[in-house]
Amino acid sequence: MASQSTGMIAPLAAPLPPPPEGDILTADQWTTLLAIGDAVIPAIASSSSQSHNTLGISPAEYTSAVDVLKSSSTAATNPELAHTYLSERASDIPALKEQLFRQLNQFTPPDSVQSIAVVLSTLNTRPGSLLLTGYKTPFHQQHVHIRHLILQNWSQSYITPLRLVSKLLQFLFKAVWLRSSPTLGPILGFPRTPVHGTQGKGFDYNFLQFPPGSTEPETIETDVLVVGSGCGGGVCAKNLAEAGQRVIIADKAYHFPPEYLPMSEAEGAVHLFQNGGMIVSDDSSISVIAGQAWGGGGTVNWSASLQTQSFVRQEWADAGLPFFTSSEFQACLDRVCDRMGVSAEFIEHNKTNRVLMEGARKLGMSCKAVPQNTGGKQHYCGYCTEGCGAAEKQGPVVSYLPDAARAGAHFVEGFDARKVILEEIDGKKTAVGVKGLWRSRDSHGGVSGPDSDKTVRELIIRAKRVIVSGGTMQSPLLLLRSGLTNPHIGRNLHLHPVNIFAAVFDEEVRPWEGGILTAVVDSLQDLDGHGHGTKLEAVTMLPSFALPIVPWTSALQYKRTVAEFKNMVGFISLARDRDTGMVYPDKRDGRCRVAYNPSAFDRKHILEGILALAKISLVAGARKLLCMTPGIEPFVREDLKPGELDQGVNDPRFVAWLDEIRKKGLVSPEATFASAHQMGTCRMGRNERSGVLDESGRVWGTEGLYVADASAFPSASGVNPMVTTMGIAEWISRGMIRELQRENKARL
Repeated sequence: MASQSTGMIAPLAAPLPPPPEGDILTADQWTTLLAIGDAVIPAIASSSSQSHNTLGISPAEYTSAVDVLKSSSTAATNPELAHTYLSERASDIPALKEQLFRQLNQFTPPDSVQSIAVVLSTLNTRPGSLLLTGYKTPFHQQHVHIRHLILQNWSQSYITPLRLVSKLLQFLFKAVWLRSSPTLGPILGFPRTPVHGTQGKGFDYNFLQFPPGSTEPETIETDVLVVGSGCGGGVCAKNLAEAGQRVIIADKAYHFPPEYLPMSEAEGAVHLFQNGGMIVSDDSSISVIAGQAWGGGGTVNWSASLQTQSFVRQEWADAGLPFFTSSEFQACLDRVCDRMGVSAEFIEHNKTNRVLMEGARKLGMSCKAVPQNTGGKQHYCGYCTEGCGAAEKQGPVVSYLPDAARAGAHFVEGFDARKVILEEIDGKKTAVGVKGLWRSRDSHGGVSGPDSDKTVRELIIRAKRVIVSGGTMQSPLLLLRSGLTNPHIGRNLHLHPVNIFAAVFDEEVRPWEGGILTAVVDSLQDLDGHGHGTKLEAVTMLPSFALPIVPWTSALQYKRTVAEFKNMVGFISLARDRDTGMVYPDKRDGRCRVAYNPSAFDRKHILEGILALAKISLVAGARKLLCMTPGIEPFVREDLKPGELDQGVNDPRFVAWLDEIRKKGLVSPEATFASAHQMGTCRMGRNERSGVLDESGRVWGTEGLYVADASAFPSASGVNPMVTTMGIAEWISRGMIRELQRENKARL
């Protein structure tokens, strides 16, 4: 067992900046919204009568719930905790209301807020309430048991918009409750910080600062500007700086050293991820989780370091990009893995990954250890989704960016790049810099102060070469804002859509401990004969990441299921998606919008993975299996009678349960999908008609402008994209070095 160092990692608080001023809902609309929240997460009590604020259940039901909580949570040693947990309701939690306000005011697109406001206003009237609920009484005036029943009815309505509204509102309140509940941590025994590892020491970054006062833009110059500090940008910055180029790395995010990591789930959602933790697709079918931290996705990913597989490389080569099957590209992959100390040698699998491996072995499926970028060391921590406090995960912040600094590179944090400056030089559209808005830290050295306590300046960074490394969601938007019109910009979006499966064991698991993703089952990765299928992996088991997707059929059911979390393991069925979507700027405020719905083709593959995960969990000894599709009841293993053989996956009850899942399928709006991998929106192509970039990473139709991030992928990688991204950036930056060297020789 990994050595335990309880209390050794104790992160400092990372206060949030104030949300935008103004209120996007009226007081009546807020009242109705919180009345919905109190129906999703109500106070539950033993009572034969109902009240406005408390959901009464029978004494027998209540006693059963308390007994379950005592058996599956820390309430066994603190009986009052079970009662406190059941009596907790959404609107009594100040932090929940603050997060709800921020979510709607800052992170929800204006048209979506308007749609919510219309529903809330309709529920506030007698005719509207009758139309939507079947009751004349306005929604917020109903007793909570009626509101609870209305949500249940919406979930099962034959009217699709009502089912969608119910799903979205339930998800919203589950997510903010899981991040803010004062009783959830105690009931689960979930510690705020990792109990393994010790506090690490980070690199001492120096960031360029600019004086206040002037209304004119501040202008600085460099040889190479890298926009984005993530996996692609970090590799490019290191290589070009070490080749003697003057390099500046600029990013919208701010650096948080290890002393602030891992952040709480509420802090991390704002400081480390785009759009408050997720971007929801236009049709609400998928939630996209994308990093927006200093170090990009490499700061918040799960350490999985898989190289691009041969069949994917061949597919890309056949598309007119032969370098993907070259020895040099393999050397690029090997160099980035060597720099990060990638290895599977030091892995200690936690319970979740052991279940995956053991279940796959018993079923004769192929399962492999996933190499980790942990510098050739064991890293037994499940909190790295919120940043690595031990500074052992070798993301760009720990590895490539310090290398770049030691080679003379400079850094700018708080830089919101708005436009690549393109000038006509010798008849060619040439990138000569980037224009954006720079925000300093506040007067206390933090980021939580208002803009009035910061220097806010327009900043122009002029450069001979511009590398855009803003990630798949943001790089195409920057190109579009810069006036580029290639029709592929923003299109060809691949997301590796996933659906989650969970299993509950009799014994305590503490799923938040240990390496997050250290094993993969790849037996189903080629279900169509053309490299499309699904991989089975562990999922991060921090409550607000894993539990919002658990179906809500009733408040009592949901609270009971959440309380089983410490005995739970969670997995994803991850598709290498054949079919694509797009990103585009919101017409009102320019934020990133996503148009993507997992296709029937890709859903079929994900479903096969879910069925396989059910079998894996059963043969590995799980007591209860949870499919995340509403309407599918959990499968609970029955105790064997004396002399009875365990039929395993041939158990008729289990076979019938799988048949029910297959018949139900993964259909909208019930099925919920998520994505932590985004690729392809500035894809490489053999010519301008097939892609945004040529094989050197240069934007077609321009000079001096490159893109080096996962948006360059010609299609989905099929594996966690970090190493592929870094390998492509290695290829692009070394090609740029050769080009710059040739230019220097020509001038001599």
